[in-house]
Amino acid sequence: MVLEGEDVSSEIRTQEVANAASKVAAFPRVREALLRRQRAFRELPGLIADGRDMGTVVFPDAPVKIFLDASADERAHRRMRQLQEKGFDVNFERLLSEIKERDDRDRNRAVAPLVPAADALVLDSTELNIEQVIEKALQYAREKLAVA
Repeated sequence: MVLEGEDVSSEIRTQEVANAASKVAAFPRVREALLRRQRAFRELPGLIADGRDMGTVVFPDAPVKIFLDASADERAHRRMRQLQEKGFDVNFERLLSEIKERDDRDRNRAVAPLVPAADALVLDSTELNIEQVIEKALQYAREKLAVA
């Protein structure tokens, strides 16, 4: 992920950023300002957008929408492995609690709650490896774009 010419891929994938984003997303004025900026990135031939409301709020007219999900337990295990690979000492129970808290906060917020778009593929990756997820996502995208 490049933001204003700088690679911020690792910085935006921290648990602190995820929790902060969830809290800030509850403020309508902040969301409105971000929405304009996010939509400005949409240019041909298109983009792949990652976020909890990309298919419902930011890009509701996107031709392909995938709501990628997994159980909270599996997401906590995956996140723990990522952090451990970077040398961080991680408490699984704390991480799981933070993920559940964020999910609850996002699902129950008044503005743009976390829900899949009506026309999105809901892809539960709990029992899938990365290759299987990519294959299912690509197959779905190819089918949708062939019809569009």
